Amino acid sequence: MATDPSVPRLATTDDATQIAGLLDDFNTEYGWPSPGVDVLAPRLRTLLGDPAVIAIAAGSPLDAVALVTLRPNVWVDGSVAVLDELYVVPHLRGRGIGSAVVDLLLAYARDHGIDLIEINVDEADLDAQRFYERHGFSGIVEETGERAYYFAQEIAR
Repeated sequence: MATDPSVPRLATTDDATQIAGLLDDFNTEYGWPSPGVDVLAPRLRTLLGDPAVIAIAAGSPLDAVALVTLRPNVWVDGSVAVLDELYVVPHLRGRGIGSAVVDLLLAYARDHGIDLIEINVDEADLDAQRFYERHGFSGIVEETGERAYYFAQEIAR
């Protein structure tokens, strides 16, 4: 029996070019810089061969992608997954594709010893915040009730 291409699945290195296209579209849509598909695709082929990186894809051709990196953490027994990117092409949003991708990520986490999933969301992106809250994520530190913040610094070379 053939697999339904609209059902999210774990991506493979064969999906690297399509995923690169979606990630490039994502950044372009929001006015963020992107090195382009020609740079992203080889990076993704390498990353997707690493067990610490997974991607979840939906559609054929791909309509959605979640890119996730795994890392150890002293505060949890298992690993921490960082949902680096989640993108659904604009004309298909609101149809449950993103929810299905997140559901597969949560199932994968339960099955693979992942104890925590972290997501960084821009302050102004209220739609994304509501989306993640509907799926059980919180921007509040459970132990203190305080708002969680994300800090970053690019390292110049």
